[in-house]
This record gives sequence, C-alpha cells and structure tokens, in this order.
Amino acid sequence: MPHVDSMPVGHPCWIDLMTSDPDASRAFYQSFLGWTSEASGPEYGGYITFSLDGTVVAGGMDKNAMPDNADMPDVWSIYLHVEDAKATAEAIVANGGSLMFDPMEVPGLGIMGFATDPTGAAIGYWQPLAHHGFGVVAEPNAPGWFELHTRDFAGAIAFYEAVFGWTTYATGDTDEFRYSTLEKDERAAAGVMDASGFLPEGVPAHWSVYFSVPDTAAAVARATELGATLVMGPDATPFGTLATMTDPTGAVFKLSDGTATPD
Repeated sequence: MPHVDSMPVGHPCWIDLMTSDPDASRAFYQSFLGWTSEASGPEYGGYITFSLDGTVVAGGMDKNAMPDNADMPDVWSIYLHVEDAKATAEAIVANGGSLMFDPMEVPGLGIMGFATDPTGAAIGYWQPLAHHGFGVVAEPNAPGWFELHTRDFAGAIAFYEAVFGWTTYATGDTDEFRYSTLEKDERAAAGVMDASGFLPEGVPAHWSVYFSVPDTAAAVARATELGATLVMGPDATPFGTLATMTDPTGAVFKLSDGTATPD
C-alpha cells in the first residue's frame, strides 16, 4: 500500500508503545526497523514519534510517567479512526464495552480514548485533528496487519460492526479455523480470530500488531541480536511466514513477510 493521508473510518490508524524504558525501546526499533524517533516537549508528556523514511508510523510513551500504568506490562496498542470520539464512547458502553477513561483531547492533534471491548480486549480510538495517524502501512518495516484474538468471536464481530461501523467477511468458519476480516481481499485491514481453542488460561483477549518485513526469518535473527526474544515461529503459512516476539522490554509484536496475516 502506498503512503496514505488518512485511514478510512473504523480502520486501524495508529499504534503506540507503552514502555518501561523509552531509551531502550527507541534504540531497538531504530536499529531493527530503521525507524527514527523524536520525543515531544513536556506539553505532550515527552511522547515519542517514530518515523520511517520521514513518514510517521508509530508512537511511544514512558510508562513510568503514568503511575496508574506502572504495574501494566509493556505493550503495543492499536487505535481505530473515528469521526466523533464522544459518540464512540457512548456506543462502546451501549454495546457492552467499558471505558478506561473518557475521551481526551491531545491539544491540536486529535481526541483519543481507550476502552475494553465486551470480550476483554483493550482497543484505542482516535478522532483526528491535525494528526491523522500513520502515513504508511503494509510496506516493509511499517505496521502491516492488526489482529484480535478473542474467546467470544461472535460477540467481538457484533461489537466492532455496531460501534466502529465495520463490514466483515469470513475467511474461515470451522471449529479449527474461524476468522473474519475488516473489508476483504486487497482492502482487508484487520482480522478477528476465534482463539477460544488455544488462548491460554489467564491470557485475556487482545489485539496484536504485525510489522511487515521482507524476510521473517532474517528479521527474527536481527531482532534476536538486538535483544528481542522469539516466542513462536517462524512458521510458513498461506499468508506469509509469521513469527511472534517480545522486544527487549517485553512488549509483544508479530512479524510477517506476506499480506493479510491470520495466524
């Protein structure tokens, strides 16, 4: 996909990393994916913006600056594009989700919110002002795919269709593989996996981000050299070779050298 000015409403439009060690995280992703990074001033809490070849692709924040988050694991979060954050918050509650906080304006940039869907997965939402989200997606070393693992597949589909206006398409509908995508074919932008048969006990439903790479095996080797840990894979699939890793501070990310990537 070429550079984009903005993502369609309802689609993933931004990712950011909550990290316990911003310097280590910046060093890792700069070396691993070739990103550059810049920290904002105190008016934005030192928020980090990552760029790829001059185009913004992700953000980051210091977990230690937010005492309420101190006990949370380091994590990548996904935000969906919305037209009206306040109306979205109301729809989330009306459809069985819960708000982590009320929508709040990031001065001049947009209005953000964060919620838990009815299946237990955390999801962000973003109403753009000046900041429209990442400017490139599904290109090498950029965010490439976004995926929800949930124990309540039907409930998740109903929620995202009702709240975020999704149109979904089933790509698998058996007990062994039940998966739907937001849009389809070359327009597919995210996926929902029925993980009821394999999600370990104690692990909540969750969203994951895949980074597109030219060669997953080579990317795993490079990330490992830089202090990341391999969790699963690399596994060859009809959707490319996939792998799951944790970065040096423990945040989970996934890799794919294919296109739309259910695992």
